[in-house]
Amino acid sequence: MMTGVADDEDKWLAAGIAGLQQNAFYMHRAMDSNNLRDALKYSAQMLSELRTSKLSPHKYYELYMRAFDELRKLEMFFKEETRRGCSIVDLYELVQHAGNILPRLYLLCTVGSVYIKSKEAPAKDILKDLVEMCRGIQHPLRGLFLRSYLSQLSRDKLPDIGSEYEGDADTITDAVEFVIQNFTEMNKLWVRMQHQGPAREKEKREKERSELRDLVGKNLHVLSQIEGIDLDMYKDTVLPRVLEQVVNCKDEIAQYYLMDCIIQVFPDEYHLQTLEILLGAFPQLQASVDIKTVLSQLMERLASYAALSSEVLPEFLQVEAFSKLNSAIGKVIEAQPDMPVVGAVTLYSSLLKFSLHVHPDRLDYADQVLGSCVKQLSGKGKIEDSKATKQIVALLSAPLEKYNNVVTALKLPNYPRVMEYLDNETNKVMATVIIQSIMKNNTHISTADKVEALFELIKGLIKDLDDTLHDEVDEDDFKEEQCSVARLIQMLHNEDPEEMFKIICVVKKHILTGGPKRLSFTVPPLVFSSLKLVRQLQGQDENPFGDEESTSTKKIFQLLNQIVEALSSIPAPDLALRLYLQCAEAANDCDLEPVAYEFFTQAYIIYEEEISDSRAQVTAMHLIIGTLQRMHVFGVENRDTLTHKATGYSAKLLKKPDQCRAVYACSHLFWVDDQDNLKDGERVLLCLKRGLRIANAAQQMSNATRGSTGSVMLFVEILNKYIYFFEKGNPQITIASIQSLMELITSEMQSDSTTQDPAADAFFASTLRYIQFQKQKGGAISEKYGTIKVSDS
Repeated sequence: MMTGVADDEDKWLAAGIAGLQQNAFYMHRAMDSNNLRDALKYSAQMLSELRTSKLSPHKYYELYMRAFDELRKLEMFFKEETRRGCSIVDLYELVQHAGNILPRLYLLCTVGSVYIKSKEAPAKDILKDLVEMCRGIQHPLRGLFLRSYLSQLSRDKLPDIGSEYEGDADTITDAVEFVIQNFTEMNKLWVRMQHQGPAREKEKREKERSELRDLVGKNLHVLSQIEGIDLDMYKDTVLPRVLEQVVNCKDEIAQYYLMDCIIQVFPDEYHLQTLEILLGAFPQLQASVDIKTVLSQLMERLASYAALSSEVLPEFLQVEAFSKLNSAIGKVIEAQPDMPVVGAVTLYSSLLKFSLHVHPDRLDYADQVLGSCVKQLSGKGKIEDSKATKQIVALLSAPLEKYNNVVTALKLPNYPRVMEYLDNETNKVMATVIIQSIMKNNTHISTADKVEALFELIKGLIKDLDDTLHDEVDEDDFKEEQCSVARLIQMLHNEDPEEMFKIICVVKKHILTGGPKRLSFTVPPLVFSSLKLVRQLQGQDENPFGDEESTSTKKIFQLLNQIVEALSSIPAPDLALRLYLQCAEAANDCDLEPVAYEFFTQAYIIYEEEISDSRAQVTAMHLIIGTLQRMHVFGVENRDTLTHKATGYSAKLLKKPDQCRAVYACSHLFWVDDQDNLKDGERVLLCLKRGLRIANAAQQMSNATRGSTGSVMLFVEILNKYIYFFEKGNPQITIASIQSLMELITSEMQSDSTTQDPAADAFFASTLRYIQFQKQKGGAISEKYGTIKVSDS
């Protein structure tokens, strides 16, 4: 159906162009022979093609442009005729005898252009006559193009100040009056198009009107180019007249487009000085007009104008721009009770950006905007509309982007109140934006009050806002969110220990409400921040908490114990054990034996009761042994208890190789280089011999189950421990025992039942090379190794 209509239009356009060209041919022939009467006759017949009602605006425009080109040639002919003695006044009268009104008015406008150029009559009188005469065409499409032709012809002939057609002092008013009158009539014709034809073709008409809007808008552009329009005339005449037409037309498309035109074509300084008049029109517009976009563009333009020069800023204060914009937004929202949330939020977002650019020092303005937004959102609950939440995020992000400092945003009381209206997912997005701002700008948040306010803002990442766990949450996203919280915790710092302790308490309060899923991410950074404070207090003589130094660190360790205990709800025994051992080491550095012992006790309890995986047990055991070896604070009784537990647990590991390695690692618990009271050679040897027995048992088990004795790797590892303690001066480690172990390894490697292990072979060969190197080194070391025999194999 649509294809058929388009085909018909093409035929009608082709017929119109053919008729136009034919009459144009005869018109040219008449002009060439200086036959004025025939030229007028054929030009009128040519212009009669524009009387068609069958063409769409797009097709009609094609026809009009062909006629326009011919009319330019006709205008030059008329000018030549006047030079040859033809009276322009008579010509102006003559063309009015054309049979049809549309060709008559096109010819009248064309002759009128020549008439104005001749200066035989004031331009204002001719223009007034033409604009009045054009009222004879009330068909919307034909009338629009006729008046567009008049506007095009008159652009360079307006009696403007400095123009060659300038008359007396009042002619500038006449120029303005002509343009406004033509604009008004064109707008009426344009709006009338909306109400012609059946309702089912409404969308088609709106599209056609959209194609024609520039014809109307060009009048406002012409108006803005008139030199004689100063601020007073714009304020008293131009703007009120234009706005009156915009408001009275009561058409959604026209009001939106024309308000946008006004904002775009007139100078920003005029907008600023006439803000009250301009803003007064917005609440009077149709409820369906997209006011938020137009008003946002106005605020954006004014903000850009303010950014051009600091000299214009006093003008903004003088006219109270912010107050007027804020008031106008309130009135617009009030006038449109059905305005969607996204519209109101967009307006306040634009106002906030305006305020931040024009008045960056006025935080009260920014908070006022946020407060107005809260008032608008109140009673609506969580906002679910994605477009609205996107605008709220833009609103809340604006202060962060402007000040590059979250601390400034924390000074705005209404900031967290706006966040309350975000749905849970968007709340998390906004919390992430806040954390990213802190990271990007390396913002220092150094007081407990600010930390409290910050964690209230980002609570969407700290805990489940609806008290339910969402199984559908993407694990990677969740990890990324929690890692960002962990990084944030690490950034919180204050050189004053007392304030830092308060910060740690605030963070603890918040993260412990986060549920078990989050604790494994948030507890470790808090523990290490606390340990950092402990070490800071180590170097101070005076206790900032007003008590003995030991009490202050004890206070922190008590807090640490509570924090790590929270991991039991996950459970995360591996992590808890590691953190307990870290705390124990810190207590050791502070010489707090009871505290260190308590942390070790907790670590052992976790090992006994919660770590059941054999691999996890091996890792945990080596962590315990390594930490215990570095401890110096324990007395004999406590150390014996802990080392006895360590050796006992080591011997109970599931796999024999794991047992062996853990047991020989325990030998280091009895020989610490920088502590003479921790050098028990006999117990070292006991651990090594016990390791050898377990290694031997592992060989036998392998032989029984697989038919081969397996690798000698464990023996080589124990040999290296023997050599280590031999060099450290342990009297219980003799050359004979080393020699015996070397021979055992060599024998095992040569046995047919031993499984070949290139790694063990290489390790043993390297060990032998080391012994050989020490033998050849000279001095005391050489003497020490002298009697060890290294085979050549």
